[in-house]
Amino acid sequence: MTYRRCGNSGILLPEISLGLWHNFGAGADTAECRDMIARAMELGICHFDLADNYGPPPGSAEACFGRLLKSHFAGLRDEMFISTKAGHLMWRGVYGDWGSRKHLIAGLNQSLRRLQLDYVDVFYHHRPDPHTPLEETIGALVDIVRSGKALYIGLSKYPPALFKQACAMLRAEKVPCLLHQFRYNLLDRACEAETLPTVAEEQTGSIVFSPLAQGMLTGKYLCGTLPAASRAADASSVFLDEDKVQADMERVRHLQNIADAAGIPLTQLALRWLLRREEITSVLIGARTVEQLEQCAAATGQSPLPPDVLTALQ
Repeated sequence: MTYRRCGNSGILLPEISLGLWHNFGAGADTAECRDMIARAMELGICHFDLADNYGPPPGSAEACFGRLLKSHFAGLRDEMFISTKAGHLMWRGVYGDWGSRKHLIAGLNQSLRRLQLDYVDVFYHHRPDPHTPLEETIGALVDIVRSGKALYIGLSKYPPALFKQACAMLRAEKVPCLLHQFRYNLLDRACEAETLPTVAEEQTGSIVFSPLAQGMLTGKYLCGTLPAASRAADASSVFLDEDKVQADMERVRHLQNIADAAGIPLTQLALRWLLRREEITSVLIGARTVEQLEQCAAATGQSPLPPDVLTALQ
């Protein structure tokens, strides 16, 4: 595994990190989850990314990971880099969502109980709150680090101008933002215009979610029917369904042709294309099996993509 420095910090992250959004929920096989964590560590994938609302249902991914950490991996805690988040709807009532001090501190305390941990390495505000003053949100994040319940702070899905403002507030409190998390893949390049330059300017790390576009960039939907175990076939899937698959089918087929001509599996092509950018610290994969994990891990440490392939991918 190749590691990259996380912005202007002492932290190194693996180029490939394991996200636990929809693969460690209540319906997941515990033995398979255990095997994935074990294989990830063997491959050098030491960063595990969670959030309070990951599952489904919300909370179940943290609970599953926490049980496995205690029963099988307790001795590896100091070799792991574990993150979680709060900011999306988590419980009923007026305090169960967004970015108030009440929600963030209560949310982290609940996460730590599910994870059976005293602290996480990174705690993110999961999305900006248009109603809560930024000063309140940032103040809560600063106090969370000072309390020892998180070592670092991250921000997720913040638009560039707000991200710059939040970073300035955090720096003023000597609790700099470690990571910005945002969507980026071959089918969605919106972050290139402003987000990536802002991350570079702020000297923070950046970690990409949905690098394979919810599985679209594995090529598994090119067969014409939805695979039974796929995300698009899952009724609980929020971001991918049959209509979305069909809308992007021609673009994916074009990318598959480029991958075939280059002799590179589409999954690895998509990940290597992201990792060509020095602004990207790590990419978060949502592997459901050890085999998928290994296929993604093979993208790390590779030579740069040939110029003709990069031109074809423009």
